[in-house]
Amino acid sequence: MPVALASPDDGTGRLFIVDLPGVIRIIDADGCLQDEPFLDIADRVVDLRTGYDERGLLGLAFHPRFAENGRFFVYYSAPLRDGAPAGRDHTSRVSEFTVSTPDRADPGSERVILEVEEPQANHNGGSITFGPDGCLYIPLGDGGGANDVGRGHPPGGNGQDTTTLLGKILRIDVDGPEPYGIPGDNPFVGREGRDEIYAYGLRNPWRMTFDAGGEHRLFAADAGQYLWESVKIIVAGGNHGWNLREGNHAFDPENPRESPQDVPRTGRRGEPLVDVIIEYPNAKQPGGIGQVVIGGYVYRGRAIPGLAGRYIFGEWNRAGAEGDGIIFAATPPQDPGRMWEFTEIEVAGSRTIGAYVLAFGEDAEHELYVLTSKSRGPAGETGRVYRIVPAPDDRHGKDANPA
Repeated sequence: MPVALASPDDGTGRLFIVDLPGVIRIIDADGCLQDEPFLDIADRVVDLRTGYDERGLLGLAFHPRFAENGRFFVYYSAPLRDGAPAGRDHTSRVSEFTVSTPDRADPGSERVILEVEEPQANHNGGSITFGPDGCLYIPLGDGGGANDVGRGHPPGGNGQDTTTLLGKILRIDVDGPEPYGIPGDNPFVGREGRDEIYAYGLRNPWRMTFDAGGEHRLFAADAGQYLWESVKIIVAGGNHGWNLREGNHAFDPENPRESPQDVPRTGRRGEPLVDVIIEYPNAKQPGGIGQVVIGGYVYRGRAIPGLAGRYIFGEWNRAGAEGDGIIFAATPPQDPGRMWEFTEIEVAGSRTIGAYVLAFGEDAEHELYVLTSKSRGPAGETGRVYRIVPAPDDRHGKDANPA
């Protein structure tokens, strides 16, 4: 079940595929999947439910100087560590590994960087990435369950509580003192709140990426509760709304299936809430499009000029379908204060993907890939990785074919 794709940008043309049960595989420059795994830590990942599970090996990020130092980082769901509060489900772990040969990691080189106890099994985020500043960014969900309430969720929710790391995007320095350093310009350094926090008010940021061009903005898709799926441009120190808002709509955790009329504009400390740039209705409401938004990339490749500068993202499963995701292309507005308009991309001349869309990936040339599976959970061998290329009769990027 492929949930992430990463390129080390080391001149080899290799792609590294993260498989949810705990294995990283290599696709070589010729497009062949190597038989031996790059890293296998399935024995360190919590036991997964085969039918559906949001836990597992969720993220991979290569150090900016990977070609020189062989360092890389993973995010995975480990069994609950000793001393964790009673009733928690598992421990989210960020660890560093090093390579032993170019195509093999040393499983014994693990150095645990960060651990966070998770109240429930879902909402784990996990798409770690290095920013253009060389810092490691870590997206964490609100701890799971529903509505950001219940066991392990304080009054007002984890998303709005700056004393916890849950429901946040973190920013740390992995080249600083062990286990990690805190960048001095992090928003909560010297203020009330955890120093690691870069932004807050997130429910479940499922796939987060930096734009390789332009202003190198940070995009995150935030999976909604029942009504609204959304994409956010992450602002340093910004309150992105959850659980006061779902998308740009008011949210009431006691009545989550109906958006209140009065939309809050500020957080509980009087700080402004950051608006989303894209939203669409969830399949649980009339006219809904799909079930879970899947974050993607701003296209900076050359193969499809018509997509240049557009944000390519997806939907896990189309409303009314079973295993049929969607690929979207969103266009930035002329007026920065307006929402991004988005359209569905036809694939191979059809609106039907025929599989769940799990994630997107980007290679060293900034060409894009889509990761899919016909299974809802980490069972079977239906996972696929497709490269997005122009349709044979369209070299301007109106359509895209998997190849």
